[in-house]
Amino acid sequence: MTDFEITTYMAAQNARDVDAAMACYAPDAVVTDDGHTYRGTDEIRGWLAGAAKEYTYTTEPVSTTRLDDEHYDVVQHLEGDFPGGVVDLHYRFTLRGSSIAELTIEP
Repeated sequence: MTDFEITTYMAAQNARDVDAAMACYAPDAVVTDDGHTYRGTDEIRGWLAGAAKEYTYTTEPVSTTRLDDEHYDVVQHLEGDFPGGVVDLHYRFTLRGSSIAELTIEP
């Protein structure tokens, strides 16, 4: 996965396009968000689908940093009807080949 493909994933997630976002994950991927860990495509798909319905929000990309060939840190600014209403979140990607192996989302 390259910078472009990470951008493609972020666009799919922001558009709440679960199928397009899922196409970016490895079958054994792990996502950690809001203190919960989701393992494998079934759990990640459920997390993505639930997140799409729970809150209304807008996103604005702030930065993308390539740490090395496998690790990227993407910062997104979110505003919406979730608790607190405004947050900058780090999306910390670990890649395996052209797929997301791990994603941690945290402030």
